[in-house]
Order: sequence, then structure tokens, then C-alpha cells
Amino acid sequence: MSQISVLVVEDEPAIAETLIYSLEIDGFAVTHVGTGTEAIEQFQKEPHDLLVLDVGLPDITGFDVCREIRKTSDVPLLFLTARESEIDRVVGLELGGDDYVTKPFSPRELTARIQAILRRSRSTPTHSSNSANDLSEIKLGRITLFPDRYQAQCDGRDLELSRYEFGMLRVFMEHPGRVYTRDQLMELVWDEPEAALDRTVDAHIKTLRRKLHDVDEAFDPVKTHRGIGYSFDNLEST
Repeated sequence: MSQISVLVVEDEPAIAETLIYSLEIDGFAVTHVGTGTEAIEQFQKEPHDLLVLDVGLPDITGFDVCREIRKTSDVPLLFLTARESEIDRVVGLELGGDDYVTKPFSPRELTARIQAILRRSRSTPTHSSNSANDLSEIKLGRITLFPDRYQAQCDGRDLELSRYEFGMLRVFMEHPGRVYTRDQLMELVWDEPEAALDRTVDAHIKTLRRKLHDVDEAFDPVKTHRGIGYSFDNLEST
């Protein structure tokens, strides 16, 4: 079996050395770069299985790198940063990050989080029993899902959803009108819901809505039930 490849993007040599050593000890094949520009070029040249991405890079931010990579890839991504504010964690999740570790960190904890991300990325989202699970295509109103390809379209346009956005949308479409709490969505979509941050569901709901609005700004089938959770109303038109 080939090694899992990890691209480490970190400009501080001491931290980079610690990361590389810890990951290689655990059997990963590691490539290291020190700037955001190098990270984008390296990933375009040789896609990797996972990214460890520092937010505070010397040229462009890790968030900018994530935005660029997310245009073409849903590769698992872990942000690494000295920032501890909740807003930074939420921004990272909204951009498509899978986890967020602050400095200083334990190398053992970091590799454990990476292993958890990889397990989640390889797992098929869990769904409630429903005949729609066996279909190659799920269509409801203006939205069509292709479960075999993890692809979603609205009015025929590809939404380019992350696996978590796709998983939540599928749950919603299988039971339109049903209200799901955040905990229920985590249990149904995330392989290890206990490892997710409190705002994870909210962050992915926000990006799911934004991608639907990119097709039609007035189209808003995902409804917020304040203090409870979210549901899906099948709006055929506005």
C-alpha cells in the first residue's frame, strides 16, 4: 500500500521540523514548503492526500491558499495557527477546512487529529434508512444529487460541494420539512461527530447556502429554526 502523502505548509523551521518528524514517524510521506505560493504550485504539480496549512504565512495567508485549492480539490485540510479566536476557527471551517489546531500543540494530538480527518474523509456519510439511498440520482425540485459521484446540481449547475455540505444536503432532501438539530446532523453526516467543533454545522450550512445563492440569490431552501436547528423546504421557484 502506498504511503499517505501530506503537504506541510509552515514557514517556521522549528515547527516544520517537528511536524515532519512526527508525521514521518507515523508513516506519512511528507513534502514541506514555506510559503503559500509554493504550496499552491506544489499541489498543482503533485496533489497530496492531506494538507497541514499554517494560517500566518509570509506571502499570502493560509486562508488564501485554501480558497485557491478549494477551486479544484476537496483534499482534507487542517489549519495550524497561533490565532485562538473563535472567528478564525469559523472562517477556516467556512472555507472548507476540516480541523483547526492552535500553537503550541502536541505532535501526538496533531497526528491523532490527522488520522481522524483521514478516517472521516474515507467514510461514506451515514444516512437514515430510506429507499432514496439506493438511487443513483436523487431529485427534489431544482436540486439533483448524484450520490455515486458526490455531486450536486441546482438548475443544472454544479454546486461543487464539500463532502460535509453534500452529506447534509442529502439528509435534508431525503426528509424535506423535517427539522434536524445540529447534534443530529453531526451524527448523520460526520463519521466522528465528537471530534467536530461546536460551530462546524453552522459553518457548513453557511457555505452550502452561499453556493445555492451563487445559482440564484433568492433561492434559500435551507431554513434556520432558531434555537433548534435546520430543515429543507423544497422551493420550486422564488
